[in-house]
This record gives sequence, structure tokens and C-alpha cells, in this order.
Amino acid sequence: LLLQSTPATSIPTVQVQGQQMNLQPPAYTAASQHAEQMKKPGQNFMCLWQSCKKWFQTPSQVFYHAATEHGGKDVYPGQCLWEGCEPFQRQRFSFITHLQDKHCSRDALLAGLKQDEHGQAGNQKPSNK
Repeated sequence: LLLQSTPATSIPTVQVQGQQMNLQPPAYTAASQHAEQMKKPGQNFMCLWQSCKKWFQTPSQVFYHAATEHGGKDVYPGQCLWEGCEPFQRQRFSFITHLQDKHCSRDALLAGLKQDEHGQAGNQKPSNK
């Protein structure tokens, strides 16, 4: 079989100029925030630990989750990584108390969510100097 009557180089190539694939890259920055959309009805409290964003029904569920998943003796990083918190070095028991007082009260959790909604675009408010 002699099918090579034309040299391989003469095969016309399709010119795609001007058609530079105008596909937007996937909005991967938004993807991390879509994890929080896996919220079930009745879940109004979110764990705002560094990139956790899990939803819970009650503040005490958030506290239990954060104390065990983020503050457990094998996982606690030695400081609070809650969004917007000062990362001071803390002993684990001190951290658990801090978590309950500062982050897992109903008011603190709701306030944190409001900040989170407004802060998505960029946490820096323009300074009016």
C-alpha cells in the first residue's frame, strides 16, 4: 500500500488565528468559596477557621467542631487561625476558652459571617485620607 503520495508536510494546517480560544479559565478563586454553598437548610453558623467554611446548625456545634477538629491535641497549631483573629501563641486549653468566648458565641459567629460576606471582594476598605 502506497498511501504516501503526498509528503506529510503538505497537509494543510487549520489556521486558528483570530480565534484564540476565548474560553475563560475556570474561576478557581470562586470555587473555594463555593464549598460554603453546601449549606443545608437550618445551618446558619459557619466555622471561619482558615479555609474550613463548614456549616452548622448551632453555635455549640461550631464550637465542638472547632475545638476537636482544629484545637484537638494532635492538630492544634499553637495559635488561633480563625479569620480575622490575631495569631497569638496560646496553650491549647487557653485556646479552647478563647474559641468559646471570642468566636463561637452566637453573636460572634453571625458578625463573622457578615464580615465574610462584605470582605469577599477585598478586605481592605479604601482609606479616606
